[in-house]
Amino acid sequence: MTYEQLIERLDPAVYRNLRQAIELGKWPDGRKMTAEQREISLEAVIYYENRHNIPEEERVGYLDRGAKAGTACDPSVQFRQGDRPEVDPEQFVEVKS
Repeated sequence: MTYEQLIERLDPAVYRNLRQAIELGKWPDGRKMTAEQREISLEAVIYYENRHNIPEEERVGYLDRGAKAGTACDPSVQFRQGDRPEVDPEQFVEVKS
């Protein structure tokens, strides 16, 4: 059985358990996930979500940019070299430690 076939046949309950394990950093029985286990599980979850057309907003790692979409805070906005985007200083908060 190939990796693709395994993910294709993956039970939705197993997918949910893998996703929860990634989020918590531990297996359902309480054992801590190793970095390698987390990486492999994350790859499987991402592949599963892609293969099963899980809506983007329900996928692992999804960030809702909401009102910030298209602003200087949105990393997907590409500025040409030499362009200075308009920056509103009110959108930033100073954090003192």
